[in-house]
This record gives sequence, structure tokens and C-alpha cells, in this order.
Amino acid sequence: MIIKDIIEMQKREIDVILKEIYIERAEPKIDLTNSLIKVIIGPRRAGKSRFSIYNLNKGNKFGYVNFDDEGLTKIEDYDDLISAVNSVYDNPKILFFDEIQNLPRWELFVNRLQRQGYFLVLTGSNSHLLSKELSTHLTGRHLQIIVFPFSFREYLNFENKNLTTSEIKGKLSDYLISGGYPEPLIKKINYKEYLGTLLNSILFKDIVKRYKVRFSQAISDLSEQLLSNIANEYSYNSLSKISKIKSTYTVEKYLKYLEESFIFFSVKRFSYKVKEQISSIKKIYCIDNGFIHAKAFNSSPNFGKLYENLVAIELKKQELNGKINFYYWKNQQQEEVDFVVKKGIKIEQLIQVCYDLDNIETKNRETRTLLKAGNELKCKNLLVINLDKEGEEEIEWFNMKAKIKFIPLWKWLLEK
Repeated sequence: MIIKDIIEMQKREIDVILKEIYIERAEPKIDLTNSLIKVIIGPRRAGKSRFSIYNLNKGNKFGYVNFDDEGLTKIEDYDDLISAVNSVYDNPKILFFDEIQNLPRWELFVNRLQRQGYFLVLTGSNSHLLSKELSTHLTGRHLQIIVFPFSFREYLNFENKNLTTSEIKGKLSDYLISGGYPEPLIKKINYKEYLGTLLNSILFKDIVKRYKVRFSQAISDLSEQLLSNIANEYSYNSLSKISKIKSTYTVEKYLKYLEESFIFFSVKRFSYKVKEQISSIKKIYCIDNGFIHAKAFNSSPNFGKLYENLVAIELKKQELNGKINFYYWKNQQQEEVDFVVKKGIKIEQLIQVCYDLDNIETKNRETRTLLKAGNELKCKNLLVINLDKEGEEEIEWFNMKAKIKFIPLWKWLLEK
């Protein structure tokens, strides 16, 4: 199929997308009043294309090319591509390139187009490839927007009606298991089947094929092991043992691929010493709870871990947007606080995530550990995110005393 025919077929896809239900996203709108290249990054199927199309369709004439089509990634003369776009879209000055990372030497191509006066919007599903090439070739000339699967607020907005507190809690129970991927929600598709297929597609199309991974089953097994151990600490050595990948170097490389493809992300253990942060054991989290339900080995949901993963996702969004850095804390007695939130050089908040506080021993253990961490890190902003307790309590233990805030997860998520 010739280039023009492919682009013509893709143009029809825009008409289909514009007829579908669209949930307004919280991300910043695409600003075309300046010539900065707009780069929309995030996981596959998180809604980057729809976000871009709905933003660009507001009175703008733009050309669209989706490089998920292999017929377009084999083009030798990129001027032929621009000629085809000009023909199909009547010489647009705004170009939207979807999944740009699939195009060889894309960074040089878009750099040239910007110099020629085009307004460019790019999407990509590989964080390393985009950030590496952007920082090298587009320094100071691009603006990045992160699009993740639906936040809890966006998930609720699909209902398009005012919900009672009881209904919101019920929706959180669904969101906790199924996650926030837009397509199965909007099209009423089975979440587990959809996300299982999507994960396999990311593994074998975005990772195995791109990086020429020889043992594809090994990286698939590793991803399932990680999903079964969400919110747990890991080392490359421990992952090597449970995944049966003999080389820790290979495990490290595979995990890097999985993180670059926006499936997982790691959280470092807090230390004032940078070297200790880098060398310490990390914790693993997933970009969407639905993947855990779809592919983990667990026979029943671990609600505590699912709660913690949702909090980690929201903190990760803030970190990617440059608002915070976050870590976990652990002392020599192996007591742990889930999240240390840092703004600049200041520790802003310590967060403990606890699904159920009805057990008094559990509550005492979690709050005392939070108190210890607050005392050590000189932070008084202590928070416990939980199932349904809200309010503030003064906790005293030995010579330590502090006020600890409690907030239900659903309410904390809606404040983000």
C-alpha cells in the first residue's frame, strides 16, 4: 500500500474516534500559541491519541500520521511522507505524529520540520527512547505532557452524574481491581481479557521485537512475577531466583525495558546519601491495578497492596510532572513507611497506606512506625490513607508525640 493510501485510511480513524465518548482529561491542554514541540508520553492505550485529537480538533487544521503501521516505518525518504500528508490534509501547518518512537531517526526528522515552521505534536509509549532523544536533539524546544490511564476522578466522570458517598466507595472497589484503562470502561469490554492481551502486546511488540530479546518467555515470566509481588522490595538477585533467569544482568536489563514501556516503576529507599539511595533495595509498582488482576498469580486480591499501588501511581504522576520526588523509608528494625514525599530539599509528608485499621494492633504498629519516621526525618506532616477512617489523632509513644491525619483512599484520590 502506498504512503498516501495509508494516511487516507488513518484519516478515517479520526472520524471514528471523534464519534466515541470522550472523558475530559486533567492534563494541561495542548497550547499551539508557541512553537514548542508538544510531546505526549505514557503507556499504550492510556488515551494519548484521543487526548491529542480532541485537543487539536478545536478549530485547527492538522495532519495525522500513526507510526504503528509498519508500512510507514520503512519509508526511506521522509519528504515523501510530508508530500502525502500535504495531499491528504491540504497542506496543514500542524502535524500530529502518533507513536513516533517507531520511526527510525525520528528525532532528526521532527527537528527539521520544526525549523521549517511546523507545529508538532508527538506521542510515544517508550519513556527512555523519547527522553533520551529529546534531551539530545530538542533541548529547550519541547514541552512534555504525561497521560496515564484514568485517574479515579476521571473514572467517576464517565458516569456523568453526581454520585453519593456510598456510590463513590462502590466505584472505588471496582477501580481498585479493574484499573483505569479507558477502552474497556467506555466500550464495556472484559477488563481481564483486554489487559492480558494488551500486556502481551507490549511485551512482544514493544520490547521483544524492538530490543531483539532472545528469550521472550523469560521476560513474560518476569513481568508476571513482578505483578504477583507488587509493593514489595526486590533485588536483581532475588528476581533472578524467582524468575529462573540466571543472569542478574539480564534481569536488570529486562526490568529496564518493562519500566521504559510504562508497565512498572521502582521506588527507592530514602536516604540522605545519594549513593545509598542508588545501591539500596527498591520496591516495585505497576502503572495500573488492572494489570495485577489480569496477570498476577494471586488467587485472591491483596487489598492492602492494591491500595498502596494506587497511591504510588498518583505520586508517580506528580513526580513525572516535576512536582515531587518520593521514596519509601525503612529502619534497621525493618519497620517501614510506605512513602516519603519530598519537595526540593524539604521532606513534605510521610504517608502510610493501611487498608483496614479496625485491628487495634495493626493501627498501633502503623502509626508508631510513622511516628518514628517523622521523628527521624523531622517531618510533622504524617498521613495514614485507609479504608474509611477520617480525622486527626494525637499519637504518643515513649518520648515521641505527633498529630497524625487519617483519610479514606477515595477522598485522597479525589483531592489529587
